[in-house]
Amino acid sequence: MGFSRRLTAAAILALSLPIQAAAADVEISVSAVTSEIESDWTSIYYGEKPLLLGNDGSPATGGWLAWSLDSALSLNQVHAETTGRRTKVVTTIHGREDDDDDEVERTGLVVSIGQPDSILRAWESPGFEEVESARTTVLGDWSALCSWKSPTGNDYVYLFGKKEAKIFFVHKDDDGDYEDSRFVEIQTFPLPVEASGCATSPSLSKMFVSADDDKGVYVVGLAESTAAPAISKIGEAEDDVTGVAVYVSGTAGLDYLLVAMEDTVAVYAPTFTLLGNLQLVGHKDIEIQGLSIYQGSTSKYPSGVLAYAIESEDITGFGVSSLDGAIQTLGLKVNTKYDPSVAGNKSNKSSLICSACSKNGYCNENGKGIECSCFAGWQGKTCNTYTCEDNCSGHGKCAGPNQCKCNDGWGGLHCSFVVVRPVAETEANGGDGDDPAIWISPTDRSQSRIITTTKSEEGAGLGVFDLSGKLLQTIPAGEPNNVDVIYNFQAGSRKIDLAYAACRDDNTLCLFEITANGTLATIPGGSQPTPDEYEVYGSCTYRSPTTNKQYLFVNAKSSQYLQYELSSAEDGNLTTTLVRSFFAGSGGQVEGCVSDEQNGFVFIGEEPHALWRYDAEPTDPNPTGVAVATVGDGHLRADVEGVTLVYGKTKDEGFIIVSTQGVSAYNVYKRKAPHEFVLTFTIAAGWGGRVDAVSNTDGIAAVGTGLGDKFPKGLVVVHDDANELAGGKGTSAEASFKLLPLDKVLGPDVVKQLGLLDQVDSNWDPRALGCF
Repeated sequence: MGFSRRLTAAAILALSLPIQAAAADVEISVSAVTSEIESDWTSIYYGEKPLLLGNDGSPATGGWLAWSLDSALSLNQVHAETTGRRTKVVTTIHGREDDDDDEVERTGLVVSIGQPDSILRAWESPGFEEVESARTTVLGDWSALCSWKSPTGNDYVYLFGKKEAKIFFVHKDDDGDYEDSRFVEIQTFPLPVEASGCATSPSLSKMFVSADDDKGVYVVGLAESTAAPAISKIGEAEDDVTGVAVYVSGTAGLDYLLVAMEDTVAVYAPTFTLLGNLQLVGHKDIEIQGLSIYQGSTSKYPSGVLAYAIESEDITGFGVSSLDGAIQTLGLKVNTKYDPSVAGNKSNKSSLICSACSKNGYCNENGKGIECSCFAGWQGKTCNTYTCEDNCSGHGKCAGPNQCKCNDGWGGLHCSFVVVRPVAETEANGGDGDDPAIWISPTDRSQSRIITTTKSEEGAGLGVFDLSGKLLQTIPAGEPNNVDVIYNFQAGSRKIDLAYAACRDDNTLCLFEITANGTLATIPGGSQPTPDEYEVYGSCTYRSPTTNKQYLFVNAKSSQYLQYELSSAEDGNLTTTLVRSFFAGSGGQVEGCVSDEQNGFVFIGEEPHALWRYDAEPTDPNPTGVAVATVGDGHLRADVEGVTLVYGKTKDEGFIIVSTQGVSAYNVYKRKAPHEFVLTFTIAAGWGGRVDAVSNTDGIAAVGTGLGDKFPKGLVVVHDDANELAGGKGTSAEASFKLLPLDKVLGPDVVKQLGLLDQVDSNWDPRALGCF
């Protein structure tokens, strides 16, 4: 689940009311928990019977579940909505209808988005029947979801992902009912971070956002407008934030911000004033995330509950803690009458969405009449003409507002991605795959092997597959993240090939011998230490063309790179020597990297920001990086994940390929500086429908070397995060890797008249001295 670390201080919204006196910290027990489930995110349903909602992060089932908030010890599950797609986020929209007897009937929606299909879905409450008219495909890797009811009573959904967010208006039917709702995109706007949590303050019309592996708390202004909202960082925490929630006081301008930590929730009031901490107790090694609050009163929880996803020594699921006494001790204004179906800061204005703008934009009175601000995909004086971004890139027809019907061979964002299809996939293996490598056999290239990683605790290690995708071997390793191949290494009196990975379980450098048939074996010195307190993440290798020395790169999420020289004792025992330490990129999280061993470069992926090039020789202790491409440049999109290099016939020919996880696609750049952008491709279902499309991709490996009849022009292997089962039966709990011929990406049938494949060396031999 990737829970973050403890936070001991954070920031809060600046408000105009008097500062309350600080209160002592309060211990609160974990009052009740669910059965075991993969969890990340919580939301609250304020119905006649209040419910805790949580995501189902299992790839086999997906969807969301609901539990009664009047349960003790073990929460009583009352509903499960299975989508067959792993789900990360879920939120609620609350409405109300007054019947003829002046009684209030609660209505609304439950909203979620799943992987790998990226479909935004809604279910009408209280019956939880899916609203099929609401299904909307939103390509991306989405990590936070919140709703907002505007002062005019309109409902909106904010969807946050990798350095971008989307706003959707919830369009109800003519009677104002949710049963035929649909999502209307208002706009897309950039974010400075990858969001991991959000919470709405209705009285302030602001949304608070936490970020992945980030100490900051950010605020997004809420307004019914097509202008990008103002975003600012309101405070810096002492450690990473794991979730945010808002407690609505009921007094205009006074909402409290709660900031989750590893096992603590900090409570803040005006001007960044810490009121105290809610310390969770009752279980060992508690870690929480995905914070939410129920402010109503039940028989078991008269002051409401704090809800969260929880992991401890004996719990993996969701939990709640009673707020009875804690709210009062911290000096908060208690409000158990909060009703999310009533708009905060309610205005007397009618909806800004009117017929004068074809209900496709906001109607603004400018003194001379109505001026329209059109929603995404609409244009014209009255917003009555639909349009498509970049005119579908010239590779399709605009069939609706930002709805492109792409020509054959094109797809992705507004038909700008070349669509290629895999010819095979590896057998499913391991629950959390990441990065592959390709080992080229020295005797029979058709017997080359694919090596993959499993970085989860269960089944952690490396897998070896043949070129048809058949699993030949698994070997345990300490949660390896990336894997690379070292050829012709002198180990004592022998020349051998090695597989190298960074092992996160014990923060070591893991090395295995690759035997003559391509399987792996342990080797003396195959586990090498890193400095104390250093937490390894990604890795790659480099052999110097000038000294022939073999180096190992390893990085931490902090962007610190360590470079080791790999050597061997006379008896073949492996040893390492640290030769350089430097920080790469602009400070964002790094992982994927690959070296160009002819030109002396290492290319580094900084996930939220850029693809960088550095000198790989350890002569400069503080090397300066060159940004090859940056997120937002029109081609590169976050997260920047796996990086691979295809060698050419000369050291200036060949290509760099980098995976962009947020849109499940891959960018190709020229190997020669200044590394011009060539194309973006995405991988659709192939092999007669027997291999599913790639989603939420991570690692990638490619070679231009001909590998027998199956891949005579080279091979590309990519990670697929969610392996869809045949017949629409959900996704496998285990990962797979897709295989496609390199000429499917660079061949003349794909990119006409560019001659890209001519620049690839199909006879490249990684063991030949001529390569160096």
